[in-house]
Amino acid sequence: MKGTRLIKLVAFIAITFGLAFLFNSKIGDVPPLGKFLNPFTGFWQNAEDVEDIINQSLIKSELQDSVRILIDEQGIPHVFAQNEHDLYFAQGYITAKNRLWQMDFQTRYAAGRLSEVVGEKALELDRYQRRMGMVYGAEAMLKESLNDPKSKLIIEAYSDGVNAYIKDLSPREYPIEFKILNYEPEEWTPLNSALLLKLMSATLARGTNELAMNNILAKYGEEVVNDLFPNYPFKEDPIIPVGTPWDFDLKAPKPLISPSPLISLKNDATRKEEWPLSSRLLTAIKEENIGSNNWAIAGNRSSTGFPILANDPHLDLTLPSIWYQIQLHAPAINVYGVSIPGAPNVIIGFNENIAWGVTNVGSDVLDWYKIQFKDDTHQEYLYNNTWEKTSRRIEEIKIRRQKSVLDTVYYTRQGPVSYAKNQKPADFSMANNIPVDYALKWVAHLPSNELRTFYELNKAKDYEGYKQALVYFSAPAQNFVFADRQGDISITSNGLFPLKEKRQGKFLLDGNDSTDQWINRIPSEENPTIKNPERGYVSSANQWPVDQSYPYYLGWEFSSYERAHRINTQLEAMHSADVKSFEALQNDNYSILAENILDTLVHIIQTDKGLNSTESKALNLLSNWDRRYEVNSIAASLFETWYNTLNRMIWTDDFGGSEVLMRYPNRDRTVHLLLHEPTSHWFFNGSTKLTREDIVQASFKDAIKQLEKSYGSNLNNWEWGRVKKTHVPHLADIGGFGSKALQVGGSKHTVNAMSESNGPSWRMIVLLGNKPKAFGVIPGGQSGNPGSKFYDNQISTWEKGELNELLFLEDSNLNQKGIISQIELRKSKD
Repeated sequence: MKGTRLIKLVAFIAITFGLAFLFNSKIGDVPPLGKFLNPFTGFWQNAEDVEDIINQSLIKSELQDSVRILIDEQGIPHVFAQNEHDLYFAQGYITAKNRLWQMDFQTRYAAGRLSEVVGEKALELDRYQRRMGMVYGAEAMLKESLNDPKSKLIIEAYSDGVNAYIKDLSPREYPIEFKILNYEPEEWTPLNSALLLKLMSATLARGTNELAMNNILAKYGEEVVNDLFPNYPFKEDPIIPVGTPWDFDLKAPKPLISPSPLISLKNDATRKEEWPLSSRLLTAIKEENIGSNNWAIAGNRSSTGFPILANDPHLDLTLPSIWYQIQLHAPAINVYGVSIPGAPNVIIGFNENIAWGVTNVGSDVLDWYKIQFKDDTHQEYLYNNTWEKTSRRIEEIKIRRQKSVLDTVYYTRQGPVSYAKNQKPADFSMANNIPVDYALKWVAHLPSNELRTFYELNKAKDYEGYKQALVYFSAPAQNFVFADRQGDISITSNGLFPLKEKRQGKFLLDGNDSTDQWINRIPSEENPTIKNPERGYVSSANQWPVDQSYPYYLGWEFSSYERAHRINTQLEAMHSADVKSFEALQNDNYSILAENILDTLVHIIQTDKGLNSTESKALNLLSNWDRRYEVNSIAASLFETWYNTLNRMIWTDDFGGSEVLMRYPNRDRTVHLLLHEPTSHWFFNGSTKLTREDIVQASFKDAIKQLEKSYGSNLNNWEWGRVKKTHVPHLADIGGFGSKALQVGGSKHTVNAMSESNGPSWRMIVLLGNKPKAFGVIPGGQSGNPGSKFYDNQISTWEKGELNELLFLEDSNLNQKGIISQIELRKSKD
């Protein structure tokens, strides 16, 4: 009997300790259930009542004066401060209040510190980020910014505001993702903000093709490369109109300012990171032609007599939303727009006098240099036939519940050797296009002060203020569109553009040869720009910035011209533009690609007498299609699937499916091949001599089979919205925290550039005038809390292609229409 009791006692104790362990330990992706379900500190505390945020009053010792933050009906804060220090302190505070986990997670991603949170499965991603020099570049940027008293004030005040919020938090108030992933927020530093800006540089770098191009050159030779990968497209509608004269003489190029390879490097294997960092966000390798749009028209083309400006940057969409809407008001500043959660200032927006927006340039700002090491110690490498010493950066990668991994990155005068021999992982796809034993030279590694650009834009009054602000901007290169109430419009492809030859950027380079190095830049005043063009509008859609008369090299490949051409065609026809006409253009689903090639493709299929019933119905739909990617269009699904299949069938045999990394020729070259080279040998399949007609017909039939397999034989189930499956996923892919499937049209090559989870991250239209009137929407909401009504309250508006009128306040009166609450931050009395 005693034995039985003892067994029961032991079993009870074991079960008790087992449950205690289960409820207090994170197992795989499952959070500690005890903590997570705790009614006082667990996820229940993240359910948010709007009443909870009304009329808060908080004392903050870091303030110089009182600050009032008004919250409007969309949950958007309007910050009113008496001085700039308090303005950016309050911006940091309120942004952290709404987006703290997102800020933390994204900086961890950027810095290569996700393994600390999610364990070993993020190790290769962390190694990749560190080996690409993300922290190295952020440190160089921060050092330069702190040398500028204004930027120093802004970034340090912002960080203090974030930390003031973190200091107020108790575990029960942690954002729910901290509870699910079972970790705590840590102190915010200015380096975190710099990392987020560098993450945007990596996201918009558009990947790197040099390794693939080198492999193609080695296999096919220079003639084929020049034919299939030309340095200028057949069809283009550049940002600066064709024939625009360049009113500058070629000046002596300016030297680049390179950070010392020794910046923050220590040869001590026990070196600890001095700052917190990190995020999953967006990969640097972007899909072709998913891009952004901006434009502005002069007053003589608008219904108001003043300029109107529009911008819709397209990015990989996430919840919480990529952007954070905010108004900042202080003496000499009253600006509204969107900011990057974790970084100060407004990035895209307007004030009383001007409006501006950005699209990515996609210029060639990085190169890979072959490094010849003296031996396997990697301590010396050859440059100009002389042995030079490398610098080592010992990266300690902390891994949740495991020993840290020490990873050594070698730096040369060009930059980090991302993967030396035997260091590159075989099963990590993000590293596939990174060459082994090559050093990365990248503009994002150079000292820069982008903070000052946006500070100056936020308070600019006219064209001169806009131009002065752009001087500070280096990376990622952006097309800055501009309009002011004086009537000026302008666009500038702006950033630090290295002074390079065409060969520098298209192929891998020799790290030993000093003539392969780029050491100068294009003078910033000679970056492509135009002011008040005769045609009465400016625009960009990631296409070529210039025609071939521009005397400098910016790159050899940009996004295809279709979106830009459609925008310009529509703007040309506008003579009394208003919000509705701009809104319609932002939502325009017309396909220039289909306009260019569909008739030719359909004509080929019409000669095929062996079509089955489904194929005949599909052909009839395509023959009568209006070329618009509307959400309910079946023909759009047919054309998209057909073109993608045709593209693969043309190029895969020669440029895909090999163990050697290659890439396809771009869409411009493919379209030219289809329309003008019907007997090209590139239509052959190995030794089988296929014609253009053969491959067009085969791809059509294969596309029908793909759609039948995925959606059944009923063509009514092939509607574009169902096939495209657009949605907004959660930043960390946590189930239930993303959006539903959204019924939206558009495609990768329409103005309304949209794919499964990439699209317009912020739509904005600003009517300049005596008082600006603006409209905008984000595919999400202000809050990062899935339990808040402001988490995704704007998605339905965004899905319908509509905009919200933006509340631009002139004073902090609480009793204004649209204001639902306030937060008072008061300076403590000593």
